[in-house]
Amino acid sequence: MSKTLQSNGYLAGQMLIAMPQMQDPRFARTVVYVCAHSAEGAMGLVINRLFDALSFPDLLKQLDIVPSTDCEPIRIHFGGPVESGRGFVLHSGDYCQDSTLMVDEHVGLTATVDVLRAIAEGRGPRQSLLALGYAGWSAGQLDEEILDNAWLSIPADDDLLFGASLEFKWERALAKLGADPLLLSAEAGHA
Repeated sequence: MSKTLQSNGYLAGQMLIAMPQMQDPRFARTVVYVCAHSAEGAMGLVINRLFDALSFPDLLKQLDIVPSTDCEPIRIHFGGPVESGRGFVLHSGDYCQDSTLMVDEHVGLTATVDVLRAIAEGRGPRQSLLALGYAGWSAGQLDEEILDNAWLSIPADDDLLFGASLEFKWERALAKLGADPLLLSAEAGHA
C-alpha cells in the first residue's frame, strides 16, 4: 500500500471482498477492485463475475473494430450494476493514454474505445480485464458499508486482479487474509 493510501484512509488500489452474509445478490461472493475512492465517493469493478450476454469478438464487431491475428480474445466481466452498457478496461501500467486513470504505478483504468482497438490490434496492455458497468458508492457510503461489516479489504495483486481463474477468486482473496468464510461473523467488532 502506498503512503498516500495509508495516510488518507482511502482504498483506491485495494480489493474489497464481500462478507459471506452479503445480502445483495449483485455483490454476494464478489471481489471488487477499487479504482477510485475519495470523500466524494468510490468506484470499483467486480473482478470475479463474467458478463455472459456478449463476447469480445461480438463487441469488436459492434464497434466496427477488425481484430488482428495477434488479438487475444478476452472475457467480458460484469463490472457492477451502474451504467451496465459502459465499458471499462482495467489494465497493467504499461499502457497509458491521456484518458487513462492511473490508479497506482501498476494499474490503470481506461474507458475509451481506443484501448479496445489497441487490444484488438495486439498492441494493448500486457494484462487487462474488460468490464461492463461498475460498482459505485456515494460520499461516505463505502466507509459505512465497511463499518457495517459488509466488506473486507486486502492489497491487490496481479494474480487476483488479472488471473483467468474466476471460479475460486473470492475464496483465494479470503485466503490472503487467512480467513475461513465459515468462521467469519456478521457482527462487526467495535472497541
